[in-house]
Amino acid sequence: MALSGVPRQPGAAGASGAAHAVPVAASTAVPVPSSAPSAASALARVPRFWRLLPTPLGAPFTFGYTLLLVATSVFAEYADPDLVLALLQGSSTDVEHLARSPLLVLVASALWIAGGMTSAYALAFLFVLTALERRVGALRTAAVFFGGHAVATLATELPVGAAVALGYLPADSLQRLDYGISFGVMTCTGALAGLLPVWARWPLLGGVTWFAVTNLLVSTDPVSDSGHVLALVLGTLIWPLLRCR
Repeated sequence: MALSGVPRQPGAAGASGAAHAVPVAASTAVPVPSSAPSAASALARVPRFWRLLPTPLGAPFTFGYTLLLVATSVFAEYADPDLVLALLQGSSTDVEHLARSPLLVLVASALWIAGGMTSAYALAFLFVLTALERRVGALRTAAVFFGGHAVATLATELPVGAAVALGYLPADSLQRLDYGISFGVMTCTGALAGLLPVWARWPLLGGVTWFAVTNLLVSTDPVSDSGHVLALVLGTLIWPLLRCR
């Protein structure tokens, strides 16, 4: 209790001020450096990357098909070579097999990746079909892929059969080894280009066209490489149908 008329001591005032200053300093928050990334912004960037890859809900057709291709590729890598060769020959979409069991070989030939999981067509399959399926849905993506695969196969193999019948090619041309997903991938690539913005459409289409035509010009297998060019053209022809969607 302070007595009236008695001047307050300087030490007492300083002590009182210090006593009141302590809780103020203790309650002051330490500022977070502005350079530290926030957790929210880091999490927001993750979904953008995963949209490039197939997921069970976002791209179920591409996701399931990818698992199937991984399984057949691992089998082809580690199984008995004679067994693998026999299965590939049985899945070949050559003229002889197409004449005998067309539906079976058209489906079976699309279960293998020529060149393995690290080939250019395997990587293109993963990203192109995912992007296409996220835009038009699983059923339309499957229709584009298998439609291009079937049409390009028939359009390249039937002339081989005609050439053999007319005597322009030897008879062993009817039994060539032809399998893989490349025709379907090229068709989906051509179809996807029509759904992209202009700044992305023409670079993609120009680059893939240059790749296909260059391979055709230096090809040792003109039948397959001409099929790649044809499949790409087929994909561009269905732009109106996909844009309606």
